Amino acid sequence: MTIQKGDKAPSFNLFNTEKKQVSLADFQGKNLVVHFFPLAFTGVCTIQLCTVRDAITMYKNDKADVVAISVDSLFTLGKFKEEQHLPFDLLSDFNREAATAYGALHEVFPAFGMQGVAKRAAFVVDKNGVIQYAQVLESPGDLPDFKAIDETLAGLN
Repeated sequence: MTIQKGDKAPSFNLFNTEKKQVSLADFQGKNLVVHFFPLAFTGVCTIQLCTVRDAITMYKNDKADVVAISVDSLFTLGKFKEEQHLPFDLLSDFNREAATAYGALHEVFPAFGMQGVAKRAAFVVDKNGVIQYAQVLESPGDLPDFKAIDETLAGLN
């Protein structure tokens, strides 16, 4: 399934690192940036999420919340969040439901041949739950287009 601009954002209900369930509905009335990343503690994933961390003021100025989703366990994500000082929720998609719904799941991860790893992806969901930006990357070595995400957010306010 390919998610595109104008589509209704697929719902999700996942656990964060504090063992609290977080759903798309929790962000109703707010803009939301959803990042998918393959695996915690890997080089490009760390760059992706630290880039978001370092720009968090810009997201808040654009009245947007951020979540990042991985197939890692919430315990692994908790340690990663702590070590990288990430000021947004990391959500565990251990059962791969959200990654599948967003079209962001590798059947076979190119780097190690592991099955069911999230693709690197970024989505901007507007306050009405509609996708305003969608990018799903095939190569785990590529980063999302942060400038395009920023421009999309700026256009929503």
